[in-house]
Amino acid sequence: MLKENERFDQLLKENLSIIQNDDVFSFSTDALLLAHFTQLRAKDQIIDLCSGNGVIPLLLSSRTKMTIEAIEIQDALVDMAVRTIQYNDLISRIKMHHMDLKDVGSTFLPSQFDVVTCNPPYFRENQSYQHLKEAHRIARHEVMCTFMDCVRAATHLLKQGGKMVIVQRADRLADVIVDMRTGGIEPKRLIPIYSKKSKTQAITVIVEGIKGGKPDLKLQPPFYIYNDDGTYSSEMNGVYYG
Repeated sequence: MLKENERFDQLLKENLSIIQNDDVFSFSTDALLLAHFTQLRAKDQIIDLCSGNGVIPLLLSSRTKMTIEAIEIQDALVDMAVRTIQYNDLISRIKMHHMDLKDVGSTFLPSQFDVVTCNPPYFRENQSYQHLKEAHRIARHEVMCTFMDCVRAATHLLKQGGKMVIVQRADRLADVIVDMRTGGIEPKRLIPIYSKKSKTQAITVIVEGIKGGKPDLKLQPPFYIYNDDGTYSSEMNGVYYG
């Protein structure tokens, strides 16, 4: 089941295992928070963009009985995700698509989904800092897709009134709001994520937008990952352990 340099990590709250490889991809706290703040209804049709090794579908699978679909462009990550799905006996519940999200219009009929989740590349392609490993560079930089590409894909996939939930660096919040609105997805809920209370600058944001929604953005209370002594906050412990 495991290949060279791979390991199984545990998603403790969900009682699931996931294949990770630091040379290719390992999920971060951001993915856990994106799944945590994605609100689901019983019959929601869900698709995850920029799915990596499938961590978001895996996390959400414990909260719905519906099939979850996912799109990832890197073949090595799709391979890892498929083996993880098989290991957890979720073949009938999670479907990975090895494809470019810019091609959703030729693969999926429009307006099929209630929820689109996305942990997009954070850094612009021309930013000075670049990961040296190609897999990391594609996952973290807008090499294969921009955030606007993600929004266009979500606009095609979502039903009217459906929602897109994303995590992004806080310093790109203006890009998120502008691109969502341009794509017809109105930002409705914003959760700022801080490392700890003593820090004045948020590190990331969770943004939920509604396709065709009316302007009415709600700023939610901040979420703190750590206590000031470096231990996990009670809220973060809840994300990890339930």
